[in-house]
Amino acid sequence: MFTGIIEAVGQIQSMQPQGGDVRLYVRTGKLDLGDVKLGDSIAVNGVCLTAIELPGDGFWADVSQETIRRTALASLKPGSRVNLEKALTPTTRLGGHLVSGHVDGVGKVLSLHQDARSWHFRVEAPAELAKYIAEKGSITVDGTSLTVNAVEGAVFHLNIVPHTLQETVMGDYQPGTVVNLEVDLIARYLERLLLGEKAAEPTAGGISMAFLAENGFLKS
Repeated sequence: MFTGIIEAVGQIQSMQPQGGDVRLYVRTGKLDLGDVKLGDSIAVNGVCLTAIELPGDGFWADVSQETIRRTALASLKPGSRVNLEKALTPTTRLGGHLVSGHVDGVGKVLSLHQDARSWHFRVEAPAELAKYIAEKGSITVDGTSLTVNAVEGAVFHLNIVPHTLQETVMGDYQPGTVVNLEVDLIARYLERLLLGEKAAEPTAGGISMAFLAENGFLKS
């Protein structure tokens, strides 16, 4: 688990094909690796990866085909900057929100413009994630815990203060940049919980207006 508060910006040093997937080497910059052991988790642009080697100035991790297909890691290359966060501990201050490091989908930056000293971003999420994104709710973008300022269908708005731009890779974003998205954990599990026993059915879908009406959640 993570908090979505980025601890350092690192850099992709190497991406090596390994038997159909990829072995990744990340230089970790100012991230303190003194308490990191082999097998520990580090979020790279919001993707939970396992450290399999610790050369001293970074770590190696294996990236499966499943992760490559479902995240924006495939868009990275040697030299790409990445957000880094170590897994939280029982004494970690929870400054953001609970983040699993399991990416739900890949979004795209549509536009950005300066708004006083901050920057306003419009990001398009996959259509299937739109129902989990709410105004003033939380969302994780490339591992950064952020507040949604407005929602228009599958497009959501973010207001990013100068400190966040400086301490994360958001300062590198341009229209067309693809980003990892993780929706709020509570929203995701609440939908599954509302399905009740129907969740065990192979054809169980998500929550619809018809489902809510059938199960007494809507008044006639």
